[in-house]
Amino acid sequence: MTVKRKRPFCIGIAGPSCAGKTSVAKKLAEMLPAQTTLFGLDAYYFDLSHLSHEERASQNFDDPALLESTLLAQHLAALRSGQSIRQPVYDFATHSRVRDRHESIYPGDFLIVEGLFTLYWPEVRPVFDISVFIDAPDPVCLDRRKLRDVRERGRTVESIVAQYRTTVRPGCEQYVMPSRRHAHVLINGSQPIETSAHQLFTAVQQRLGAPPAMPQAQIAQL
Repeated sequence: MTVKRKRPFCIGIAGPSCAGKTSVAKKLAEMLPAQTTLFGLDAYYFDLSHLSHEERASQNFDDPALLESTLLAQHLAALRSGQSIRQPVYDFATHSRVRDRHESIYPGDFLIVEGLFTLYWPEVRPVFDISVFIDAPDPVCLDRRKLRDVRERGRTVESIVAQYRTTVRPGCEQYVMPSRRHAHVLINGSQPIETSAHQLFTAVQQRLGAPPAMPQAQIAQL
């Protein structure tokens, strides 16, 4: 069942892998003084269950062509209009969507959309009330990716470095970095997460035309 509510304020965050997009989005959600929905693009990778395991593993996941952008654009437009959606559930271990499973997503008062290609597609960009690009130097991103993928995905450092050089960095240069020109706000991903989140919080307040307000996270500490 589709639930209709008032239109959320939509924030789009793009940037290279491990530049800090997810961390900044989560911290910003804690600061915003209203219900906030976090939305990741990864659920929209195409289902590759029709391919062999070897064929799935050899796909270039740093190419936006592997994401179902039409469905993504439809879902974001629905959320922007205040409707709920049924988002696919993606299994990264098998590179396939979980059959007959969906996650119900509601727009909230704020909708934060983050991912590599958030600002890549022309049909997606108009959804956002404010667009943000978070960047960080190559060595910083690679070091963070090593820590994440070894800890969370059981990868070896050698395989992480090989993938970074083969697809991650080339994909970033070809698809991600050019989308920077569509951003209203540019953020340095090398600085502390709290600093970046406060910078974005201030930008959101200005875009809303509201007087400066104390973030919810600070209020809770008083």
